[in-house]
Amino acid sequence: MPAVTLTEVARRAGVSPATASRVLNGSERKPAAEIAERVRAAAESLGYIPNAQAQALARSSSGLVGLVVNDIADPYFSSIARGVQAAAREHLRTVLLIGTAGGPAEERRAVEAFAARRTDAIVIAGSRSDRPQDAADNEALSRETARYLANGGHMALIGHPFPGDQDPAVRVISVPNRDLARELGRRLGGEPFDDYVVVAGRGGLVTSDLRTEGFQQGLADAGRSPAGVVRTDFDRDGGFAAAPGIAAAVRTAHDAGRRTCVFAVNDRMAIGLVAGLREEGLRVPRDLGVAGFDDIETLRDFRPALTTVRLPLEEMGRLAVETALGDASPAEVTGSVVLRRSTQGPAHT
Repeated sequence: MPAVTLTEVARRAGVSPATASRVLNGSERKPAAEIAERVRAAAESLGYIPNAQAQALARSSSGLVGLVVNDIADPYFSSIARGVQAAAREHLRTVLLIGTAGGPAEERRAVEAFAARRTDAIVIAGSRSDRPQDAADNEALSRETARYLANGGHMALIGHPFPGDQDPAVRVISVPNRDLARELGRRLGGEPFDDYVVVAGRGGLVTSDLRTEGFQQGLADAGRSPAGVVRTDFDRDGGFAAAPGIAAAVRTAHDAGRRTCVFAVNDRMAIGLVAGLREEGLRVPRDLGVAGFDDIETLRDFRPALTTVRLPLEEMGRLAVETALGDASPAEVTGSVVLRRSTQGPAHT
């Protein structure tokens, strides 16, 4: 059955299509109340569904907020999404979500899709990449962003700005990844460990690189030698895949009477690492210490309780919406180191 058209509604109401459009699409030019009521009654009786894009043009607002995340199944992003949803609801907006596999190419396509739907604001949550092979895609993302902004859009990034020159119209909710990781390294550098290892994402992933650098600086602050670095995928499976190599190193250190602490640069990697170590016959914290970063909601049920860096994830999502819509200034969020059982000594097992 074909969709009911605006022309049919106008005919039923006895008005012109332009008048029917002004009533149903929210134009500031309002016809008389009796005419408006007749048009709405005709639309309801025919089962007419208004055209959202036409409404956006008439109102200069779509009532939509676009959210771009790497992986909605990741508790890090789902917590941010919850904050975005809450803030959007308060601003009488509806959230549209696009999940990507990460990387500027897919983010550019997401921005293009949201721009075509005239979303009032776009929030992008995900690590930037400064790998040379992503340079062309980063430039394309910046161009698409500039086009969207020039057409009246608003944008906020959570974490870090785009590589290169940053359009001042793009608001950034900054996360002090390096400083927080440095504090974690300083604190764990004061614990009774002898060797340290960082399980990091692939090189060029800005969030991972900053957390790795910060942790190394914190160890240096504590008078410790640099940690070894293992590169893997920036997710749970990456942590799991790193476990056999870590286990071999831990056993070698143990035979020499040395105790090891591993910092996985996000909690999902830490969770995967602990699961992989368990399959290798090692237990945390009995055989080694493990720490993560983010304090995702999943950790409430994870054992042993994981040492991590707590970020206000929902608040980050809320701030991004409020900043993008112009109600708040760009800000840097704060976090805190939380020491838990996973980095305690074997006497606590």
